[in-house]
Amino acid sequence: MKDNFLWTEKYRPKKIDDTVLPADLKSTFQNFIDNGIPNLLLSGGPGVGKTTAAKAMLDEVGSDFMIINGSMNGGIDTLRNDIKSYASTVSLNGSRKFVILDEADYLNPQSTQPALRNFMEEYSKNCGFILTANYKNRIIEPLHSRCSMVEFNISKQDKPKLASQFMKRVKDILTKENIQYTDNVIAELIMKHFPDWRRVINELQRYSSNGKIDVGILTHVSDGSFNTLIQALKKKEFNQMRKWVAENLDNDPTTIYRRLYDSCNSNMKEQTIPILVTTIADYQYKSAFVADQEINLVACLTTIMIECEFK
Repeated sequence: MKDNFLWTEKYRPKKIDDTVLPADLKSTFQNFIDNGIPNLLLSGGPGVGKTTAAKAMLDEVGSDFMIINGSMNGGIDTLRNDIKSYASTVSLNGSRKFVILDEADYLNPQSTQPALRNFMEEYSKNCGFILTANYKNRIIEPLHSRCSMVEFNISKQDKPKLASQFMKRVKDILTKENIQYTDNVIAELIMKHFPDWRRVINELQRYSSNGKIDVGILTHVSDGSFNTLIQALKKKEFNQMRKWVAENLDNDPTTIYRRLYDSCNSNMKEQTIPILVTTIADYQYKSAFVADQEINLVACLTTIMIECEFK
């Protein structure tokens, strides 16, 4: 599959000014473009634009770069072979080269991350490093100290403006792809997944195969359906709970975790609410790393079923 088959790559912004980011973040990256790009650690949730900003910035200064995904190719052998081979050679245009290490928080903190620290020092004259991470606390301190930190935080004040900018971007993509749509459906999808821009575009592309975007893309957990889950947990009906998960997995697991949290006072006995909250927090954190979201959600609900008391 060619990269340009994916809308996320086909329509990825090529300049910092074209990214959907708060003004202060754009200013930070523009300052790097104007005055030199240091080693960077870009921290923020999935899909907020960390990799897009890194690519756009390097494209603007004309630097060569390679991308390595830490969750897929983050072993020590990758550093010893691919990165060493790339970082030890001189760029064809004479500029400083860069390695973008996507999802660097997946790199082993006992072996791979310390080795990366050594590589950053050994090849500092020739090659810079840009690390992206969903969870900055999973990056060891020696890497933190060798990078300038940029956090992708979006304030409540910025949210409406960014959502509006992204709405315009999405409508432009759909128009170019000859996909029919209605504004209210697109707006609701954006707010459902905000600020995960990548998730929105991927959802739109996945659902657009019939040439239009309609309300079918907006899968929600209805009150009736959620009550079915609560009853299954209360009665410890494991098979019913698994069936519910299979039928509702099109929903973002984060939405389900949030719904459980918001309803805890009405469904749980007071003494077990702390257990519910810590369980949700634990499995929501794990959801950023697991390969199978269904198994992770079932494990979370099983723990709640066993350890929590319902009214």
